[in-house]
This record gives sequence, C-alpha cells and structure tokens, in this order.
Amino acid sequence: MQRAPLPVILDTDIGGDIDDMWALVMLLNSPEVDVKLVVADHGDTLYRARLLAKMLEIAGRTDVPVGIGPRSPMRRLRQAEWLGDYDLARYPGRVLEDGVGAIVDTIMNSPLPVTLITIGPLDNIAEALEREPSMVGKARHVGMCGSIREQIAEANVRARPDACRKVLSASWESTIAPTDACRLVRLHGEKYAAVLQSEAPLAVAIIENYRIWAKGMNAEGWQFDPDVHSSTLWDTVAVYLAFSEDLLAMERLGLRVTDEGRTLVDPGAKKVNCALEWRDLAAFEDLLVQRVAGS
Repeated sequence: MQRAPLPVILDTDIGGDIDDMWALVMLLNSPEVDVKLVVADHGDTLYRARLLAKMLEIAGRTDVPVGIGPRSPMRRLRQAEWLGDYDLARYPGRVLEDGVGAIVDTIMNSPLPVTLITIGPLDNIAEALEREPSMVGKARHVGMCGSIREQIAEANVRARPDACRKVLSASWESTIAPTDACRLVRLHGEKYAAVLQSEAPLAVAIIENYRIWAKGMNAEGWQFDPDVHSSTLWDTVAVYLAFSEDLLAMERLGLRVTDEGRTLVDPGAKKVNCALEWRDLAAFEDLLVQRVAGS
C-alpha cells in the first residue's frame, strides 16, 4: 500500500549557493512529499522570495504559498540577473509577509505531522520555536547543516550558531545532512549532460541560473564550468532525507554547537540522526537527475 505524501515545509536561503535551486526542483518533483509552504530565510529574504515565486510559477505550482522571513542587508544577489524585473506582487499564489508565522500556523494547523526541511541558516526556525515551543510536538526537522568528521564550521551553522543550537536541541526528531556526505554530490559526464540538455522548464531554469551564478563566482576566483559539471549539490541530500534514508549510512550522535559554528560530538548532548556516508551515491545521483531533468 502506497503511503500518503508527507506534508513538508521548505525553509531556504535560495539565491546564495545555486544548490538550493536544485533542491527546490527535486522537492517539487518528489511524489513522496506534499509541499505546503516555502519560506525565504536569512539576509535579503525579499530577493529570495522572488526567486521562489518565479520558480513556482515555472513549475505550475502557484498553489504553494511563499513566506518571507525577517529581512537584513545582503551584499551579493547572485541570481538577480535571472529575476530581471519579476515583481512578487504578480505571483498568482499567496505571499505571506510573516514567513515565521506562516511556518508556525502551517505546522500547528496540520492534521498530520509536518516535516520541516531547512537548507539555509536557521533564523526563521529559531524564531518560530520562540513563538510557539509546542510546535515540536507536531513536526520533525530535516536539515543540511554541520560537519562531523571534517570538523569545520559549516556555512549554515556558522551564520547563526545560536539558532542552530536551538533547533538541534529542541525536543523533536532531528535529522541532518552534514558536509560528510553532501560534499560528494556533484554531477559530471552523462548524468550532468542529461540535466544540461533537458528541455523541461525547471531544468532549463536551473541551468540559466547556474550560468549567471557561475559567472559571478568565477570572477571571484572560483572554477565552475556549467557546460561540464554541476557545483556541489549539498542541499539535495536534505530533500532526500525528508522521505528516505535508504541510500545513506545514518548514525545517532549527540551534537553540541560551538559559538564558532562547529558541530562537535558530545555523548551528553541531544541525539541527532546524522547522514555520515553513502551506501549508494550513484543511485542517489540517478534519482536526482531523473527528478530534475524530467521536471
């Protein structure tokens, strides 16, 4: 018997690293989930919300509301060229100015437990927990954050260590995709070519954005070639973990978040499900390509 799709919320800093866009498309094309809300988190959330809305229009998914988290200055709007003059007011669906409130309301009013997928710093989620602590009883958290064996201050944690500490120590089930496994997800060869050559509207939008993003990154000394390979697609792993763990080796670890943004193993801390390595990376890449290129 097939399970009913899981109700999910996506909280994202789309418009920073390009991987958020791949993760969004994978999510929209995953029949295992029912996307109830997408929310822009961290920095210029209006810019991020415009990206979300434009992608949802291309996907034909304007049934999905777009939430806007608290806004703060941001230096680089790397995908602004692709947005052009897109006005959020033209989005046919609902635009929710209080994105944090929208997260709380969606979780608290859901008849089923909600899976909260986070692929950015955890500003919105920490504030949501402040507003409604009881939401932990109606949701679980799945996020791309942290680094266990490499022991680096991963970007999403480093941006807001206090918020990450609050989210990972909350009394809900929390599952994370740290850099340990995510850093290996990069498409080359025939797999990348399948996305590059796809005529599916969402795949085309990804490549358009990737070219713009890569141009800016390469001007700063990076080396990305949108004709040859993808960037590292960190956030796609969190989307997968929202509905399956089959292709990953998981371990429950007590994690402590330092003020510098490191995630240290601490047996006395609350246990978190951590995806530390792959059982079958090739199978995950195949799944990713199928869902993105076939969109």
